Amino acid sequence: MSDSIRVVLVDDQALFRAGIRMLVQSQPDLEVVGEAGDGDEAIAVVAETAPDVVLMDIRMPVKDGLTATAEILAKPNAPRIVMLTTFDLDEAAARAIRQGASGFLLKDADPEFLLAAIRTVHSGSSVIAASATRELFAQFSAPVAQTLPAEYETLTDRERDIFALAARGLSNGEIAAREYLSEATVKTHISRILNKLQLRDRVQLVVFAFEHGLA
Repeated sequence: MSDSIRVVLVDDQALFRAGIRMLVQSQPDLEVVGEAGDGDEAIAVVAETAPDVVLMDIRMPVKDGLTATAEILAKPNAPRIVMLTTFDLDEAAARAIRQGASGFLLKDADPEFLLAAIRTVHSGSSVIAASATRELFAQFSAPVAQTLPAEYETLTDRERDIFALAARGLSNGEIAAREYLSEATVKTHISRILNKLQLRDRVQLVVFAFEHGLA
């Protein structure tokens, strides 16, 4: 399964990890390459296995998921990290996303939704649970900045239009249909926008939009 999406599971409940592992391993395009029961183990396992996506529990003993996420993302070639939480409006999840996590999932999410979320975050084509992510930041967003950063001023009019749609959580396909563009063209625009704004991924674009009153 050399072309499969490599996944690491991090949760202090072994039974929960076993269930997720069975689910993920049942998919031909997904592969569990490591597991950890706390943040320290997670950092070591990620360094050893170089996964594409990490499912990271927020609340764990020894070292929590927030701290582990920050340390993992500080390293080069870091994987995408999706936070696992029990609460749909979890301030800790909002903090994790601000520091670079690529989204969050409820632990009781539908199995098919969890699998789709792994693929979504790996492809970068849309935001996991876009409406829930926007609601999370509506609840816990920082005060709106009074002035737009200089980087935003470098966007072209077309890029600003696409930025606005991506900030609402639309996928590449939805933006393409609305703007009468190909998905490849939208993907190129999104890449340029992220590069100009120095953002890691689309969920960071959503955060940027909220924090600067552009949502």
